[in-house]
Amino acid sequence: MAKLPPDEVLLMGPGPSPVHPRVLEAMSWPTLGHLDPEFLTIMNETMDLLRFVFQTRNRLTLPISGTGSAGMEAALVNFIEPGDRIIVCVNGVFGTRMADIVGRCGGVLIEVKAEWGRAIDPDDVEKALDDNPGVKAVCIVHAETSTGVLQPLEPVVELAHDRGALVVVDTVTSLGGIPVKVDDRGLDVVYSGTQKCLSCPPGLAPLTVGDRAMELFGKRSSPVQSWYLDLGMLTKYWGKERVYHHTAPVNMIYALHEALALIEEEGLEPRFERHRVNSAALVAGLKAYGMSLLPPEEERLPSLTAVLIPDGVDDAEARKKLRFQHGIEIGGGLGDYKGRLWRIGLMGHGSRRENVERALRAIGAVLNDLGHKCSADEALAEVDRVYRTAG
Repeated sequence: MAKLPPDEVLLMGPGPSPVHPRVLEAMSWPTLGHLDPEFLTIMNETMDLLRFVFQTRNRLTLPISGTGSAGMEAALVNFIEPGDRIIVCVNGVFGTRMADIVGRCGGVLIEVKAEWGRAIDPDDVEKALDDNPGVKAVCIVHAETSTGVLQPLEPVVELAHDRGALVVVDTVTSLGGIPVKVDDRGLDVVYSGTQKCLSCPPGLAPLTVGDRAMELFGKRSSPVQSWYLDLGMLTKYWGKERVYHHTAPVNMIYALHEALALIEEEGLEPRFERHRVNSAALVAGLKAYGMSLLPPEEERLPSLTAVLIPDGVDDAEARKKLRFQHGIEIGGGLGDYKGRLWRIGLMGHGSRRENVERALRAIGAVLNDLGHKCSADEALAEVDRVYRTAG
């Protein structure tokens, strides 16, 4: 039999992130029927709170019942029909997944690639648009979880809209920790997940869709590939009609409502600044250990730090020691960076100074155990310098 409850572990990997006690408490509230009047009010408030965090006025803003991957599928299957030309920007694992879905929808896939660890070059997107007239959508990852890259969006949006294409954006590791600005940036279809910077358990996928995309959705000539993720039916459940579609995960929606309420109480700008400063402190400490970051500074995520493992340090052994000796989880590398990279998350409720310092002490101890000599005192001095500078 499994040991229950499980050990309490400080989650500092690529997700899930630590969950605030108020959110865990919300999951224990009495379960209501998914069409109960009280629950319908909670649904409405959850949609309003999502609009606040997405920074949008989009009417169609709701949580898909499923993890972030369900949000990815919903954002694509509803807008792609067989033969549609779709550009997917690939600079990590999650761009690759979008490309896979395009093929499964019968779309004509056009890939724009960048080296893992670097942002997509808008010039390459422009060339792909020029070479492929009639592109329906450009799909791009705002925060690439596999490499720690933050993608500038404005140049890509401008290029796509100039040619009549939609922009579909993955914000799974950015929503709630980094400005998404759906309306200001003109993003058409945006999806996320609850388990990263929103600090809610995995299980829901926030999605927002703008008017331009909904107009195209209304012109579909074929049924949506997925019955479960068909926005035509989902909007009737989440909208005024309240037409039964599926049994919503009631207690998960309580949890999301509470997680979003916490963000509203903190305020977006203070929250973004908290993520930025804590990330800068972690990076300063890692550099004091002689470690190098994968993305250049101007393309680096504040919610997830991708750091190269020092030569001679065994990845699996180090992460095992962190987990079982220090009670901390961090993530390993993917693809070509498997065994060469650590992914350290500072997301939502987990983005705190005490976690930065605890992680650096533990990483320093493990590195020394495995032959990479370094000083935790020096690293923590650099951390203190960052916080003093930030005020």
